[in-house]
Amino acid sequence: MNTHRISDRVPPRLQLKAREWLGLAIVLAGALVLGAEFWQYVTARPVVWNAFVGGSVAALATALGTLPVVFSQTLSERVQDTLFGFGAGVMLAACAFSLILPGLDAARALGIGGGSGWAAGGVVGASILLGGAALMLMDKLLPHEHFIKGREGMDGQTARKLRRTWLFVFAIALHNLPEGLAIGVGYAGNDGLRGNALATGIAIQDVPEGLVVAVALLAAGYRRGLAVALGMASGLVEPLGAVLGAAVVGWSASLLPWGLGFAGGAMLFVISHEIIPESHRKGHEAFATSGLMIGFVMMMLLDTALG
Repeated sequence: MNTHRISDRVPPRLQLKAREWLGLAIVLAGALVLGAEFWQYVTARPVVWNAFVGGSVAALATALGTLPVVFSQTLSERVQDTLFGFGAGVMLAACAFSLILPGLDAARALGIGGGSGWAAGGVVGASILLGGAALMLMDKLLPHEHFIKGREGMDGQTARKLRRTWLFVFAIALHNLPEGLAIGVGYAGNDGLRGNALATGIAIQDVPEGLVVAVALLAAGYRRGLAVALGMASGLVEPLGAVLGAAVVGWSASLLPWGLGFAGGAMLFVISHEIIPESHRKGHEAFATSGLMIGFVMMMLLDTALG
């Protein structure tokens, strides 16, 4: 009588493959459930939905910017640095006119510290520093790689264990998360026009940003298709960040000045620590600065006209 189990007669490789497929099926089922819950949460709340749409427009703009790489692989370093500077200028103006100043107004309107300017400035100033500190901590803990500066975060051994592709993905996510948070917090402030202005400005600067990211990946040795795909995917963190920002700030009105300041501080950290240094490392400081000033003025006009 044969007492061997059926599993004993199945080759180990097939058993392992079956387990892998089962594990993949479980993960996909869990992802579908989470996705359905996420979608239900977003669509049930108008402010969160508006933030999600604004973040999605910014992500789409990033994807749109990568398309020229499909047809051409040349973009001079001077042009890249000018586009980096333009993006920094847009983000600087967004920090000032769409986040920090509305944060001060919100703090006064809530009557914090009796509605005094000192109290409002203290709250927003503390939240700016908190946002910058949070991004600095993520920058130290999360392994990532800059196109020029090289690898950062954790120790060198950990970074070497990860594929270079993932290091670039982490770096781009660190860059785009504050933009998504800013869009979400802007809409959570119950000011649709100002939120639209902020989302529009970020989307405009995301077009050249997507182009620069894809070109830099191509120059780093990635295949054209992978460079474009990673460039497109780099914007996906923005709608997620927008939903997070809108959900947290929308939970309590008293969090609005803190949320606006936090998003502004996170963006200021990215501008000073990432974008401006990257745009000045190849000797094109004048072009990068010119791009920054043009981007700042354009975002200021957008905020004034739409906000």
